[in-house]
Formats: sequence, structure tokens, C-alpha cells
Amino acid sequence: MKVGFIGLGIMGNPMAGQLIKGGHELYLFSRSGVPANLTAAGGVACTHAREVAERSEIIITMVPDTPHVETVLFGENGVAQGLSAGKIVVDMSSISPVATKEFAKRINQLGCQYIDAPVSGGEVGAKNGTLSIMAGGPQEAFDQVKPLFDLMGKNITLVGGNGDGQTAKVANQIVVALNIEAVAEALLFAAKAGADPAKVRQALMGGFASSRILEVHGERMIKRTFDPGFRIELHQKDLNLALSSARALGVSLPNTATAQELFNACSAHGGKAWDHSAMVRALEQLANFEIGDKQA
Repeated sequence: MKVGFIGLGIMGNPMAGQLIKGGHELYLFSRSGVPANLTAAGGVACTHAREVAERSEIIITMVPDTPHVETVLFGENGVAQGLSAGKIVVDMSSISPVATKEFAKRINQLGCQYIDAPVSGGEVGAKNGTLSIMAGGPQEAFDQVKPLFDLMGKNITLVGGNGDGQTAKVANQIVVALNIEAVAEALLFAAKAGADPAKVRQALMGGFASSRILEVHGERMIKRTFDPGFRIELHQKDLNLALSSARALGVSLPNTATAQELFNACSAHGGKAWDHSAMVRALEQLANFEIGDKQA
């Protein structure tokens, strides 16, 4: 297929690479420039999003936040200006479910279909083609795009209509944030008590407390490897979506709010660009103790 891919950062670059490896014709655009590895692999650099849409059957966007998606789709030289009837727009960013429904209506009015398909699995999942993909949109469009999803991910679910994929992603980010907080508390407690946090993590990996967060981010906390990954500022954005949506729904999310406050504390210490596993640093500040320290 002729596929457009807009947004080629930490996640978008390897995701587009998977599609090129799969034999598809890729048309590429990114505000920061198209990475050389993608053009070397056969991808075609375009001058703007409109050109990507003009040359592609399916257009994928992977950008940081709701305003970025709106600009890419509907701004000057945006995707909408290059669409013709029958094309499919797939937004794989993590953005507002409410805005997603509005974007879908505007794309539908142009005779095109829209799928929201945010992902989970981070940079590692993008590089390995093992992302979890949560889609919202019509079955017919999903079926057409599914072969592309199969190249980028392993757990692929059509959750429901437009916006439902984004709702699933918000739920995912609640679970991830609370798991990071739990792992951080546990390893900090163990280290302060004098136990080797690496050995404690190893022991927990064999029991009911085992999780992907304990495996990957627990190791990051112990080894102090806080380069993203997934930046704290992006997880803050996702939890803002969760908390604002919860207010509108009349739902209380007390522990989500706590996780957000810990991210806010990290941000106050210059940590917006830290990996989200660095939430542990906020807890360490409260304890005046780092996991790597000897027992006080």
C-alpha cells in the first residue's frame, strides 16, 4: 500500500520503519525533518502533510498532543487539504477522546474514514513491532488498515467507534502510572530497609506482584537510567485527559490524581523530559533517600 506517516520521533521513526520493512511505499513528513535511516530504507520525504496525503492511500499521524493532531490534519498544508474520497486517516497519537470524535466527523465530511489507534509498549515495543494497538472506528476501515497494524503490533483490538480507542489509551495510562508508583514505593521501601532492591525485584518477578512495569521500569529505577523512553510530560498530558474526563463523568480517580502530583513534583525539579519511571525520584525526595543509597 501507499502509506503516509507524519510524526517521526521516538515512536514514529521505528513504527514507520516496520512498515517499510513490510514492503509498503512510505511517504514521510516530520516537523524536525525526515530521519536519514528512513529515507535510506526507501521512504520518500515530503515537504508538508498535504503532500503526504496527496500521495498516500492511508495516512498515519503520530504526534505528541491534541493541538498537534489538529494542526497536522486541518492547518495550512495539512492532511485535509490533500485528501480525496476513499482515503483513510489513522491517528496513532494519544489525545483527547472528545476531540478525536470531532476530528473524525470533519474527515468523514471529506468522504474519508477515520480511525483513532493509540498505542502502548513504548520505544521498545515500537522497535520490536510488538505494540499494543487500541483502535476506534468503523470495522471496514479497520479491516483495511489491519495489515499495517500487524507489522507494528501484536495485541490489536478494535475497541469500538471513533474515540473509543483513545478512551482505552487513557485507561491504559492510568494503569501504567499507578503501577509505576507501586513499584517505586516497593523498591524504595526495600532499599531503605537495607535489602538489595535488585534482589527484591528478582524475587517479586516470580510472584503475583510480577508485571511488565516491575520488569522494565523497576530495573530503570535501580540502574538510574531515566533517559526516555516515555517522557514524564507526555504522561502528565495523558493523566490530564483522565482527570478532566473523570470530572465530566462524575468519577473520582484519587490515585490517578496522586500519580499526577508525583509527576508534577518531578517536573518542578526539571524532570519533564525524564522517563516516566523517574516518578520514583519524587518519592525519594519525600524519603530523603535514594534506592541506590546504603541503608541510613
